[in-house]
Amino acid sequence: MLFEKQSYSLNPILIQATLNAIERQRQKEAADPVALARRAGFEPDAWQSEVLRSEAKRQILLASRQSGKSSTTALLLLWTALYKPKSLSLAVSPSLRQSVELLRKVKDFLNALPDASGVDGESTLRLEFENGSRVVALPGSERTVRGYSAVDLLVCDEAARCESALWYSLSPMLAVSQGKAILLSTPFGRRGFYHSTWMEGGPEWERTKVTAAECPRIAPAWLEQERQQIGEFWFTQEYECSFNDDVSAVFRYEDILAAADGNITPDWSIGNALG
Repeated sequence: MLFEKQSYSLNPILIQATLNAIERQRQKEAADPVALARRAGFEPDAWQSEVLRSEAKRQILLASRQSGKSSTTALLLLWTALYKPKSLSLAVSPSLRQSVELLRKVKDFLNALPDASGVDGESTLRLEFENGSRVVALPGSERTVRGYSAVDLLVCDEAARCESALWYSLSPMLAVSQGKAILLSTPFGRRGFYHSTWMEGGPEWERTKVTAAECPRIAPAWLEQERQQIGEFWFTQEYECSFNDDVSAVFRYEDILAAADGNITPDWSIGNALG
């Protein structure tokens, strides 16, 4: 029986059939990141599949806490590294700890692959592949992210909590490579580059909004309990993707915009009367 088993395993026809199957799977994944996600044991939601398959060069995700937005971009970071040789992908967050956590998700998905291989170098802050690709975790500081160029994929996690100067330093890294940028976050007030990009970024930005109620892994009963515990302000921000005014703000955002309306003609007679 042992001899028969060895003969069976060394059968050149079966070996070729196995190699052909591997190549077909590789080609399938190269054309569809969702196929890679499923082989890593991750079944994406409909919105996640759309984000993974999008060909848009600029994507902005406005998503609830625990909706799976970081996992989605971690899969894209891995897919880019595996199927775009010599690519450079950057994972940026408000703090280095958060960027490292995003890179950890990339490593977890890689290790979940049945035939995980191809890693040439690894540390807490980087993942290097035999095909020349790199995934690097960076802190969200304008002073420390400079120096990278020809970036193929730029992921900015919790972008609403990053300083605008950070984005202004990151964006030029895509100029030559024409790479993809993804901003993802829950809201954090009506300020900063993330808010302005969502509201006024233009048609080149593909927008995806996902509330907690749209996430099948979050129970409605739990959400209602959370609403009672943390209050309406935080609940609408964290789970319903609402850009709320700062609790310390004197004027509402809408009032400020209305005051700046160029169509309103000032009534100077009031000032003349008071003078």
